[in-house]
Amino acid sequence: MSAVAAAIEAARTAGRGAFVGYLPLGFPDLQTSIDAAVALAESGADIIELGPPYSDPVMDGTVIQEATVAALAGGFRVRDTFTAIREITARVDVPVLVMTYWNPVLQYGVNRYADDLLAAGGAGLITPDITPDSAGDWIAASERTGLDRIFLAAPTSTDERLELIARASTGFVYTVSTMGITGERAEVDAAARTLVARLRAHGVEHACVGIGISTPEQVAGVIGYADGAIVGTALVRALRDGGIAGLTAEARALASGTTRS
Repeated sequence: MSAVAAAIEAARTAGRGAFVGYLPLGFPDLQTSIDAAVALAESGADIIELGPPYSDPVMDGTVIQEATVAALAGGFRVRDTFTAIREITARVDVPVLVMTYWNPVLQYGVNRYADDLLAAGGAGLITPDITPDSAGDWIAASERTGLDRIFLAAPTSTDERLELIARASTGFVYTVSTMGITGERAEVDAAARTLVARLRAHGVEHACVGIGISTPEQVAGVIGYADGAIVGTALVRALRDGGIAGLTAEARALASGTTRS
C-alpha cells in the first residue's frame, strides 16, 4: 500500500475522512511555502498537495493564479520543487504529492522527474491535464518508481473513461466536484456524490473530492460519502492574508470537519 493510500486508511481507522490540503510552491517565497506546508501537516492535513507555479494555469481560480504569478516573478524553477519536498518530508511524516500540469514534467523529462521526485521523498503526481490513455510514459515511470499516479474524474466522464481512470489511478482518484476552475463556492455540486458512487461501481477504493470546498461544513458534507476532502483556495487565501498563523488556524478549522459521526 502506498503512503497516500495508507494515510487515507489511517484516517478511516480513526473515524475520519482524510484532509488533503493544497498549497502553491514558491508563494510568497520558497522558504515560506516550505514552512507553510509543514504547518499544514502539523495542523491536521493527512496529505499535502504542492502546486509548482505554471505560466498558464487554466484550471486555477483567481486566488491561486495570483499566487502563481507571484511565485514565478520570484524566480521559482522546476528544480525548486524537489528542494522543497526534501525539506518538508524531513520535517513532517505526511505524504507529499505534486499537482502539476503535464508540460513542465515533459520538458524536464518524465523519467528524470520521477527519479528526482522519489529521491526527494515525494509520494506521486496529480496530473489534471493528462488522461491515462495519453500517459503511457508516466505510467511506466510510476510503475518503476512506486510513485502514485492520481488522475481526475469529472461529472461529465463517461463510464468507459471512469473505468480507464479506475484502472490507471493509484493512491486515490481526484474526484472533481463540479465543472470549472478551482475556487470557493457556496455549495459543492451534488454531482460529486453521484460521481463517487459511479467510481465505486468501477472498483475505486479511495475517492477524494476537490474543487469548491472551502469550509468545515463542506468538508463534513463530502466526508459523508467520500474518503477525503481536498481544499486549496481557502488555504492559499489564509496564507496570503494571515501568514503562517492564519494558515494554521484555517487548517485546524477545516480538519475539524473530517470526523465522521
